[in-house]
Amino acid sequence: MKHLDFSVNVDHVATLRNARGGSFPCPVEAARIVVDAGADGVTMHLREDRRHIRDRDVERVRAEIATPLNFEMAATEEMVAFAERIRPPYCCLVPEKRAELTTEGGLDVLRAGPFLHEAVQRLRAADIRVSIFIEADPAQIEAAARIGAQAIELHTGTYAEGPVANREAQLARLRAGAQAAKAAGLLCHAGHGLSYDTVGPIAAMPEVTEVSIGHFLISQSVFEGLATTVRHFRTIMDAARAA
Repeated sequence: MKHLDFSVNVDHVATLRNARGGSFPCPVEAARIVVDAGADGVTMHLREDRRHIRDRDVERVRAEIATPLNFEMAATEEMVAFAERIRPPYCCLVPEKRAELTTEGGLDVLRAGPFLHEAVQRLRAADIRVSIFIEADPAQIEAAARIGAQAIELHTGTYAEGPVANREAQLARLRAGAQAAKAAGLLCHAGHGLSYDTVGPIAAMPEVTEVSIGHFLISQSVFEGLATTVRHFRTIMDAARAA
């Protein structure tokens, strides 16, 4: 089976830094560590309110880390202009609400205004591969393909963070979404809420080409160390892929 890319989201290293208002821990140094430990990429979400990642963090990772940057952003003029300036190789468009603690679900492509299509086209014109964070809904996936997205990222939070009794049903929904993405000619990524216990079945899906993990990984690294946690995830995912 094709290699599964593993992108580590370092947003919550910045959350810790900002809690004290200083410069430590540094998300750029975290990016270096996770890449050295085997991550295939680094994910950063620059939010409108700059609650964790800041502009300079993204600029530094783009300039200093050779591994691809996956830039998560809302489809706003501010963020599109920022992406056009720094030109990350990958960009993922996500829904964003000021009051939310974390992203609460997939972007509603069917009900999005015309700027979403414009954002996709402008990003692609800047030679940025565009994905959309989305629910495993065939209609949403087809809509993402229609407006020019090259990939989707399936929202795995309902599966990973919901009742254990519901996991098989949620996995079936995600498998169907991954198959719909492939049928639509889209690359299929997956992420949100994944942990040691839940990442294996996602990694085993042959249509999924990349997994993004952040909050659990950064939290677990408090106990195990950042590099060790990355390697543990890599081992779990490789074993699931091989099986």
